[in-house]
Amino acid sequence: MAAASAELSDGNKEGGIFLIDRKLIFENGSCFLGKGFGADVDAVHEVVFNTSVVGYQEIFSDLSYHGQLVCMTYPLIGNYGTREEDYEAKKPSIGGLIVREYNGDLPSLGSCKTLSEQLKELEIPGIYNVDTRQITRMIREKGSQRALLTCAKTTVEDGINTLKSTPLLRNHVTAVSCAKPWHSDTANPEYNVVIVDCGVKLNIFHTLVAKNCKVTVVPYDTSIEELFRFSPDGVLISNGPGDPQDNAEVIRLIQQLQGKLPIFGICLGHQLLALANGARTFKMKFGHRGGNHPVKELPTGRITITSQNHSFAVDTESLKGTGITPTHINLLDGTAEGLEIAEDKAFSVQYHPEGSPGPQDNIYLFDRFISFMSKHKQKP
Repeated sequence: MAAASAELSDGNKEGGIFLIDRKLIFENGSCFLGKGFGADVDAVHEVVFNTSVVGYQEIFSDLSYHGQLVCMTYPLIGNYGTREEDYEAKKPSIGGLIVREYNGDLPSLGSCKTLSEQLKELEIPGIYNVDTRQITRMIREKGSQRALLTCAKTTVEDGINTLKSTPLLRNHVTAVSCAKPWHSDTANPEYNVVIVDCGVKLNIFHTLVAKNCKVTVVPYDTSIEELFRFSPDGVLISNGPGDPQDNAEVIRLIQQLQGKLPIFGICLGHQLLALANGARTFKMKFGHRGGNHPVKELPTGRITITSQNHSFAVDTESLKGTGITPTHINLLDGTAEGLEIAEDKAFSVQYHPEGSPGPQDNIYLFDRFISFMSKHKQKP
């Protein structure tokens, strides 16, 4: 169990003693005491860890974290506040943040709100001054598990009972996908792209607009007939949260689209492209989350550093006989990071090419998508 009091560097002390008011209780009985920030609400979610040094705003606003408590391994979080232009979603739905040291001093350069103020408005809880190294080691050794973020008075026994009685979340995409189509105002676009929204990051949208595409974002359950009303030159299947096997509507849509239009899948979209072609996916022990994952492109031998956020992966053994060609692998654990069905101009990557860890190393994948759309438009 974490210590019940600790020294702080941000002045939040009373007589030199840390003021305990929040508690994190895990399914295995582990308990961590700390100080709350953000919203003062209880939350039961799966706990995962992210190894990124910067980008906490992009992380908490990434809809792929829907229903997860994210433990940040970098110790200092909140030190540059939040900015409107850095959001990855208009309405973030992360379960909560777990950090070692929270800094609530608002910087003077371009920040609009402190991290705590922003999370409070979004009704997202946080806890700090807990041992994030111990939490991360526990997850790495035992795998991801659920925890209750609650008030300090809650007993471990009551917390575990709450965890046992709280059902597991399913069908995450239905909670984060847009309710109706929306689009960019691109002047004189060269291509029309439809994004199937499973929890799309806004930077994917902005990257395509910067490539002179008109981009229309549609709900996950859009029919092929509705999709073709937007006259797309290509379709992007977005990132998103949860188990890919929960998304029968999107899998069916990919099957109907494949061979008719170029398809580009990112993250969850990568897994859904695999499932649509008869491959399998599995839940990883603790997933990939961070901005430093080395990925090798098999045809060229080129290695890039990538940004990743996923709990599930494609089973490489299940690719045999599907017509899918592996194109990228993760150099840390050998998992499938890229797939292609060349004759259908369909391809995918497990990582986020728009995430800029390189910072521009993987933008070529959007150019490849555009090349496929160009060839498709030139067909007689």
